[in-house]
Amino acid sequence: QVQLVQSGGGLVQPGGSLRLSCAASGTISSINAMAWYRQAPGKQRELVAAITSDESTNYGDSVKGRFTISRDSAKNTVYLQMNSLKPEDMAVYYCNAGIASNSRSYRPYWGQGTQVTVSS
Repeated sequence: QVQLVQSGGGLVQPGGSLRLSCAASGTISSINAMAWYRQAPGKQRELVAAITSDESTNYGDSVKGRFTISRDSAKNTVYLQMNSLKPEDMAVYYCNAGIASNSRSYRPYWGQGTQVTVSS
């Protein structure tokens, strides 16, 4: 059984920083793309950042230059460093990964979500 377990998040003042982590565990043959999404109340879930297996990255327009996604393939972990946080960044953040288990085809997995609150 594969699962993604998130850590990090919490309350931060505007302009502050937070780091999210997401570790995949279980029977894993391979992981391709990993990503972070967020969902604010009353809004659709949106892509924040994504990173491929060869570490190519892409970011949502609203976070470019402030957030950095990275991964440690040896640890099956993806990170999201969030700097210069704004109140509009406040949301529940979810990690996502395409994982092949037991050499079967890739399927998407989701983390449990973590709240990020930006407030003074």
